[in-house]
Amino acid sequence: MDLKNLLNKEQYEAAVTIDGPLLILAGAGSGKTRVLTYRVAHMIKDLNIYPSKILAITFTNKAAGEMKDRIRELVGDEVDSMWISTFHSSCVRILRREIDKLGYNKNFAIYDSYDQKVLIKQCMKELDINDKDITDREIINKISGQKDDLVPPEQFKRENEGNFRVNKIADVYLLYQKKLEDNNALDFDDLIYKTVQLFKSHSDVLEFYQRKFKYIMVDEYQDTNRSQYEFVRLLAQGYKNICVVGDDDQCIYAWRGADVKNILDFEQDYPNAKVIKLEQNYRSKGNILKAANDVISNNAHRKRKVLRTESESGDKIKLYRAYSDIDEGRYVASRIKEMLKENGKRQYKDFAILYRTNAQSRIFEDVFMKSNIPYRIIGGLKFYDRKEIKDIMAYLKFINNPLDDVSLRRIINVPKRSIGDSTVQKIQNFADSMEESLYNVILDVDEVLNLPKRSVNSIKKFVSIINTFIKNRDKIPVSSLIREILDITGYLEELKINKEADSISRVENLKELVSAASEFEATSEDTTLSAFLEKVTLVSDIDNFDDNANSVVLMTVHSAKGLEFPVVFMVGMENGIFPGIQSLDNVEEMEESRRLCYVGITRAKEQLYMTSAETRRVFGRVVAYEQSNFIDEISRELREYDTVKKNSMNNFSDRVLDKNTFSWTKKVTPNNLSNAVRTPAVNSISNENCLKPEGIKEGIKVKHSKFGVGTIVSISKNGSDIKLTIVFDKMGIKNLMYGIAPLEAV
Repeated sequence: MDLKNLLNKEQYEAAVTIDGPLLILAGAGSGKTRVLTYRVAHMIKDLNIYPSKILAITFTNKAAGEMKDRIRELVGDEVDSMWISTFHSSCVRILRREIDKLGYNKNFAIYDSYDQKVLIKQCMKELDINDKDITDREIINKISGQKDDLVPPEQFKRENEGNFRVNKIADVYLLYQKKLEDNNALDFDDLIYKTVQLFKSHSDVLEFYQRKFKYIMVDEYQDTNRSQYEFVRLLAQGYKNICVVGDDDQCIYAWRGADVKNILDFEQDYPNAKVIKLEQNYRSKGNILKAANDVISNNAHRKRKVLRTESESGDKIKLYRAYSDIDEGRYVASRIKEMLKENGKRQYKDFAILYRTNAQSRIFEDVFMKSNIPYRIIGGLKFYDRKEIKDIMAYLKFINNPLDDVSLRRIINVPKRSIGDSTVQKIQNFADSMEESLYNVILDVDEVLNLPKRSVNSIKKFVSIINTFIKNRDKIPVSSLIREILDITGYLEELKINKEADSISRVENLKELVSAASEFEATSEDTTLSAFLEKVTLVSDIDNFDDNANSVVLMTVHSAKGLEFPVVFMVGMENGIFPGIQSLDNVEEMEESRRLCYVGITRAKEQLYMTSAETRRVFGRVVAYEQSNFIDEISRELREYDTVKKNSMNNFSDRVLDKNTFSWTKKVTPNNLSNAVRTPAVNSISNENCLKPEGIKEGIKVKHSKFGVGTIVSISKNGSDIKLTIVFDKMGIKNLMYGIAPLEAV
């Protein structure tokens, strides 16, 4: 294989360096997937390394699928002997073979976030913990963090006995983990946590997988948390042939445990490591890359690299400052319409709207619907999160694992079969007292509990139906099993006769579930029910991203990582939104926000727009934030304000930020943030009407060009300026700086 003619110099060096530890620092759009693909092909075709000796780990099923397809094009079906999968999928595969050594059955269930929440609430109820004192979300996040850090519940309990609140969470952790074991279930965090536990407690198992995987490759290494890091470290101890690929500048998941130190400290973990930087970008125009370099260079904790391209400079980054968030949405819609008209080759799918939080999508959804712009949201309600889908999936989970009490409780009276909540709770209490599963109890329900005859008959009928499904589980395809469930339980019939408005769409969703199962059977080697449940449970939102769907994409910057679009709108670029308020006085959080901005910028191939609004409604109140500091970090020659003709859209601003209209005279920094809301100084106020410093007194009335009439209730010095707290008649309380606020004396 002539790699020298297929790859650039740095890519080639990375592809042919096989033995020993290797760190590939791959900048955005530098062709890292291409490098990994050819690296594997070189190992198999040129070095005759058995594919089964190679483990390649990615973070999404989509990335794993793409890598496998590309390697197949080079080496053929030999790729099927390799493990190319996500961390979670790799660990599930190991646990299916070995988990009995930890006391679980091999047909364990994998609990999704809904199942986890149900079980946590059950634990809270048993421990008499009020959700108003400690929320289930707080407990789930804390337990998840402990598992990511490989802290077992017993240790967590010992370390926090002196902290009343955390000690309560430790009690939930202990009970929750016991219930998971009783249900023969693992949550998402357990998949890696338990695999590491298995490796550490059974050296023979670890040695087997060390011998099996002589060569290990990990993509997106900057996103690994402690448990993922430890999983890789243990496997790599055997031969030290570990290749990690990543970009510390794209570490944007600290909030879910990712530790950028894993990639920054790689050379300390592996002293003989070779480091190769991929800095040639093949995605973006020159000005976009320069803007990305400008922003990220302000981070102190990073490995220095500068993206370069042979592509032309392209357009400057277009900035737009709207009057309001509604105007911002209209501006984006207008620009999309104009570009479609001006460039006949443009399609809706060429445009992406990137924001920092999902809540920001609403304005754009409203505007796009009114403008007849087709759109799709990545990160909204997922297909497998819909009620009717979760109901049938619960049937499948329970049929596969009859110890799964959470799934049983969901389906025992769905559709309704006269088994009420009080009856289920009585059975649950009895099962707990006997330390039995719910299913074992209801198998002999008439012998163990004094229940109404109607309830007993309903339970017996339910048991009979379930037993039929369990008998057929391994005899018929999953798609046929789903059809049987829909038919025999009466679930589909109940929907068809239901008069609710969404009944038709729910029936269509269930048909789509059958189609998904049929597709799974046609494309998977392992077509068992367990394999189907694994595939569905481990799917991420980005795995369902369809490159060919012709619609504008709305998504968070976090979700956009790994994707690229010809035209990108980064919206809500304001201090307080992007970066968020918390980042403004925290150096580490500001660096992560800046990395997130860098990721957003480098999603754009040809054109990049960055928009902000003078005012927007946040949690029901109108706020005003100044333009994002990240925009200021981009060199002036790379950016320009977009001017829009007034008659080109409704109520859009055609104003440009310059000294003749309005300007920001102060920059938000950790030192001057305080609680002040920055407001633009407008020079339309005459000198005689302008509020004079000597006229500033508590209790006087003033008028603001946007907020109207208000009363000064507090005055305080802020550096060389004066901060005024004003209660406006119609806009509530605002903190304004006198030096930049357009205030008139009344």
